[in-house]
Amino acid sequence: MPDASLAQADLPPPFPHMDPELFRRRFGRAWSFEVVEAFDVGARLRRVVYTAPDLDQFDHKPGQEVILMIPARDGHDRRHYTIRSLDKAARRIAIDYVLHGDAPGARHCRSAKAGERLTVLGPRGRHVLKDCADWRLFVGDETAQPAIFAMLEALPAGARADVFLEVVTDADRQPLESQGEVNLVWLPRDAPAGQSQVLLRAVEGYELSAGEGHVYTLGETSIIRRVRQHLIGRGVPKANVHAEGYWRPGRIGGHEHVDD
Repeated sequence: MPDASLAQADLPPPFPHMDPELFRRRFGRAWSFEVVEAFDVGARLRRVVYTAPDLDQFDHKPGQEVILMIPARDGHDRRHYTIRSLDKAARRIAIDYVLHGDAPGARHCRSAKAGERLTVLGPRGRHVLKDCADWRLFVGDETAQPAIFAMLEALPAGARADVFLEVVTDADRQPLESQGEVNLVWLPRDAPAGQSQVLLRAVEGYELSAGEGHVYTLGETSIIRRVRQHLIGRGVPKANVHAEGYWRPGRIGGHEHVDD
């Protein structure tokens, strides 16, 4: 559980004067992560594994995120990343980064060395795996793959899930182990990132099943918004379409809740 007694002196920069209770509600708590190792997983993903002496107290739900305070020349760059996996007993937590451009997260994962320390806030995030579903649909691009895989791996035995994942090429495919009955469809994009329509076309052709369904759609904000609107238009309740914009051209840092 987050430490509600966190004193102001313990708050990390740039939050030293924030009310501790407000900090807890917005960010969870502050952790000091230490890099254990970093390695590539597939053509465009790099995994960094961290540890902390109190990771056995880290309590999250699959699909939640943390905020990394990445050191920068003028302070810190705040970047949101989904938790890929957590092993409390071993005190190891993994985060997968998409290798693209010269963004702070990409720079950090490329240069991460064992022993390097990083302030991390969390866990946080409301788009998590829901228990009450007869069927589930996951839709996203490669930035969503860590979150989607984390949720798929947490499915109970026999739970049904259909998945549409947009990737650059077939070389980006990853193996998946899940107790659920997962139908995973990889969709190589047919246009630059953020412009491809392969996800929307796949969802438009998707046959909705009877019963209560939950949809998780994550990735480029404009595409995710269109997927959400399309499914709501076909009768999926708004509350059952969990949509999060992980990125969009020109936007720096953070995730966007897509509620319209």
